[in-house]
Amino acid sequence: MKQVRSRSGEITRVSRYGIAVNIVLVLFKAAVGLAAHSIAVVLDAVNNLTDAVSSLITIIGTKLAGKAADRKHPYGHGRIEYIAATLVALMILAAGLTSLKESINKLLHPEALNYTFVSVIVILGALAAKVLLGTYYRRKGTELNSDSLKASGTDALFDAVISLATLISAVVSMTFGLNLEGVLGIVISLLILKAGLEIITGTISRIIGTRTDDALTAKIREVICADPNVRGVYDLILHNYGPETYFGSVHIEVDDNMSAREIDALSRSLAGEIYRSFSVLMTFGIYAANTHNETAVEIRSAVNEITGRFPAIRQVHGFYLEEFARIVSFDILLDYDINDPDTITDVIRLALAERFPDYDFYINIDRDFSE
Repeated sequence: MKQVRSRSGEITRVSRYGIAVNIVLVLFKAAVGLAAHSIAVVLDAVNNLTDAVSSLITIIGTKLAGKAADRKHPYGHGRIEYIAATLVALMILAAGLTSLKESINKLLHPEALNYTFVSVIVILGALAAKVLLGTYYRRKGTELNSDSLKASGTDALFDAVISLATLISAVVSMTFGLNLEGVLGIVISLLILKAGLEIITGTISRIIGTRTDDALTAKIREVICADPNVRGVYDLILHNYGPETYFGSVHIEVDDNMSAREIDALSRSLAGEIYRSFSVLMTFGIYAANTHNETAVEIRSAVNEITGRFPAIRQVHGFYLEEFARIVSFDILLDYDINDPDTITDVIRLALAERFPDYDFYINIDRDFSE
């Protein structure tokens, strides 16, 4: 819990800095925009106000996500962070649509601009502030694994692009008397909308459930495989309930002569090490490997040979022969683009039955939830 509170506090601190910077920018930009009769600068000021609100949403979302698990939500409330990031993305889309509407209006009905040297200095300062704030948000968002901060960082950097366009428009207006606000505004608005859509699709994907980071699963496999009693690691699945909350399950293959006491000690030891190292609550399933059965070795070799004819089969595991019942079972890992897996299993089962007619074959189809 200490680590979660520390992360929550850091996100809150970063967001408060953003609120303070945006409020200052709102005051300066509003004054400049009204004085210069520039709708672009006024809209930019309003956008900074929405940025402050998005930072407030990040703070509230992080606080709610840090609530302890309860009976109704036994996995905690971590996914609220994804909802908060979605709200920030919606605000970015709203800002982009508003900017697009006003830019089109400005293009159709241009007005005389009244920029001054002081106006340019203020816009230049706002540009620098937004670049620094956006870079800071993105860096801290990556460091703290916060989608909300990364979304706010993207928003701030696009604000910097808006300020740059406004600065160019001001310089062109003061130098040549031309009004480029409408054209530049339309281009930037489309870029903002694109960024907002990318953020919202990313956060929605996380809410639905995405593939776990390959680096994390590789490290977990490495820890498990380091134990000399483990012959193989399969079916590693991690369920994400927030940026810092994972529950998982995995199958490990061990010798079939291990006792229940030894298997229990092994799984407890591995579960403890994984939680200490990665804060992942892991449940272990067991595959028993035939260790003293020559027939099992022969049949397993045949299984590997026959399944090797199918490029769509990425892995074979969980093989076990129950001699007394004359049953052989194993799992095959198939590519996701296979629409008719039963056809493959039927062919494999028939080929094995021809070689070993005294045995029944049970084939389970797996999908790769992680690398």
